[in-house]
Amino acid sequence: MNSDQETVARARIAQVTRGAETLDTCHEGARMRWHRIGTGPHLLLVHGGQGSWLHWVRNVEALAARFTLWLPDLPGSGESDEIPEPITMDSLVAPLRHGLDTLVGPATDVAVAAFSFGAVSAAGLAAERGHVTRMAIVGGTGHGLPRRTANLRKWKDLPEGPPQDEAHRYNLSQQMLHDPAAIDDVAVLVHREAMQRTRLRSRPLSRSSVMREALDCVSMPILMVWGEHDVTALGESTARELARGHPNRQWQVVPATSHWLQYERPALVNELFIDWFARA
Repeated sequence: MNSDQETVARARIAQVTRGAETLDTCHEGARMRWHRIGTGPHLLLVHGGQGSWLHWVRNVEALAARFTLWLPDLPGSGESDEIPEPITMDSLVAPLRHGLDTLVGPATDVAVAAFSFGAVSAAGLAAERGHVTRMAIVGGTGHGLPRRTANLRKWKDLPEGPPQDEAHRYNLSQQMLHDPAAIDDVAVLVHREAMQRTRLRSRPLSRSSVMREALDCVSMPILMVWGEHDVTALGESTARELARGHPNRQWQVVPATSHWLQYERPALVNELFIDWFARA
């Protein structure tokens, strides 16, 4: 995109996130950046791997009208400090739990929604902390089940500006968004900056079964949602396997959508979340 397009995209993000308060917590010397916006019951929104809190940019306005949203940048993502390798579920959960307990109190009930790799941290948090009333997972990874593959273009060696942006647009079409109309300048900007800032190596845990194992240790109601063309799963077969034997788990596969479902179909996801978490 050109400079004018980027200016407009940044203005749109600023308009959506206006009123968000920025806070920092610190765990073992590593700073974690948080954003708080809205009023109502506490709802923690956890972004995906190679992402930032702006993975929820098209959901903040609607959800903040009903909930107090807590949106962190995970360690090694966005504006948060990295943590030492190797990355484990425990090392990811510790700063997340510390930050949440610092901001809302360790015995305060919260609801949790997680996207993609964020489901790993969210599942570990729920299993370890307790006081999680309900959970919703969009395109969750860490399930250890078969998945599709995506053919992505390398972008780091390309000149900055339009050449890199075109690579990001292509990669969004292959991995994140099914509808070409959803691959707008805001999506490219959010994705580009998240990729540039990410220092967290999420793939090993993302391809493991740690999320599934942690969720099997908890009993709260869980809503699981995937896009029909999500490359990190196999649609209904993944959903049915994760729900098998767990009557408190509900699932939905949304037709003609991909992995970044809450960006591609924000009205649908916002409605699902408002209904799901209002039941708590």
